[in-house]
Amino acid sequence: MPRSDSTLSTFTAGDGENIAVQHWRLPAGAVRRGAVLLVHGLGEHAGRHERLAQRLVAWGFEVHGYDQCGHGESSGRRGRIPSIRRLLQDLQDLIEATRRRLAPGEPLIVLGHSMGALVVTRLLLLRDMPVDGVVLSSPAFMLRLGPVQRFMLRIVPRLAPDLAVGNGIAPEALSHDPDVVDAYRSDPLVHDRVSGRLARFMAEAGTRVLAQAGRWKLPTLLVWGGSDCVVDPRGSRRFAERTPPGVVRACAFRGLFHEVFNEMEAEPVYAALQRWLEETFPPPPRGAAPASPVPQRMPPPAAPIPS
Repeated sequence: MPRSDSTLSTFTAGDGENIAVQHWRLPAGAVRRGAVLLVHGLGEHAGRHERLAQRLVAWGFEVHGYDQCGHGESSGRRGRIPSIRRLLQDLQDLIEATRRRLAPGEPLIVLGHSMGALVVTRLLLLRDMPVDGVVLSSPAFMLRLGPVQRFMLRIVPRLAPDLAVGNGIAPEALSHDPDVVDAYRSDPLVHDRVSGRLARFMAEAGTRVLAQAGRWKLPTLLVWGGSDCVVDPRGSRRFAERTPPGVVRACAFRGLFHEVFNEMEAEPVYAALQRWLEETFPPPPRGAAPASPVPQRMPPPAAPIPS
């Protein structure tokens, strides 16, 4: 399938702030199998997942990715969030907007990476959403924190929730691929900030998600690197162990770093993703007509996230 040229649009959040949304569409005449909504990690943006998006498009999935508030081309001070509610509400709004693009019966899959996986699981454990499947990439369920960072996490969110400090992510810990590391370092849309409020959300949400994992019910592919130095891989293992049998397919990749889809040896990861998609959302029969981009009906929007 030809390469998809992405386009950028703006989504207006409930508080009037702008959210940048990147779209990777299928070529004209292609049969769409569904859509994937990408939710990126801390300090980065949706555009960094170009390689993954192109692979999904080649498999027949339309891809949309948004820059979370305080990240990428979205508005907001770098690394800061006005509230936890805003973080979750943006995802809820984008899920509903993406669902409206689909025809009845077309699946919507949400793919969250690192902090993005944390936002995804937190929202989907809070309420039912029109989502058919989930992919979690190196979720930040357990953070790697030293004694000083733990002390800061107890003090800063209470005294100065908007104070942003270095997030501690070492670029060389993301991937073995030097091109990925160099691109991360030189990307003007990447930042190294995290506010007290956002750091506290990450620490507390991970604990809550693991405690509530027994309630997880959406078909899920969970992938992580065995040599991840950015988040603790034990969080992924615990989530997989605590979810109901048969719901989560867990795949650990020995020796890989944090960004498993951006690794030099990423083909086994893509193979696992393709296999899960084929089994969970089988492609339409040959000769099927291209899907209409406009659904016939849309369920009413979910209630706003409470403050």
